[in-house]
Amino acid sequence: MKKVLLIFLLMNSASIFSQKTESYKLTKEQISQRELNEIADFPIYKAIEFSDKGGVYDLVFTENQKTISKKDTLNTKIQAICVINDHGGFLEKWRITDLLEDTDPKETSIWFWTKYCSAKDLDGDGYADPVIVYGSKTEDDYTRRVKIITVYKNKKYAIRAVECDLDYCRSFKKDSNWNSLPQKIKTYIDQLVVKLRKEQNLILKDG
Repeated sequence: MKKVLLIFLLMNSASIFSQKTESYKLTKEQISQRELNEIADFPIYKAIEFSDKGGVYDLVFTENQKTISKKDTLNTKIQAICVINDHGGFLEKWRITDLLEDTDPKETSIWFWTKYCSAKDLDGDGYADPVIVYGSKTEDDYTRRVKIITVYKNKKYAIRAVECDLDYCRSFKKDSNWNSLPQKIKTYIDQLVVKLRKEQNLILKDG
């Protein structure tokens, strides 16, 4: 009996220390049930719920859908908002906001690339490290700006890129604090950049 109890305790403690983050996409019905629309300034394009050692979180991606047509939806502003479920309410943990810039060629829309966004535990410490990716396009329908923002311990670390065929107008910059990120996270983002280059036909290089 003692051996069985000891094995149970060891297995239970092991599961606690090896707790993994989990995430899944919320349906429109679930978004409504959780009343997530109340925290958003714009229509919710997509929402995910994820959990880690810190609790259960909801991450919503909102776009203002300035112009909606049969052909396309154009956004001038976007927001990503992360909240934690707190005693039946929401406590905001962080927010990312961006909008169109006055560029040449002119930007016409900005949107989240949710295919590349995630809320995984990248460094194995039991806490999620959300990665937010979004971009803008020009009136010629070319990608103009790309941003990759990693949230580590509620602090943001960004890569900011400007796409251009000519060297002088192209840039790819990492925040000055980038190297303070754990190596596993930096490796994941480096691999994501390679994936974006391949799948979106981007340059994502300096000069």
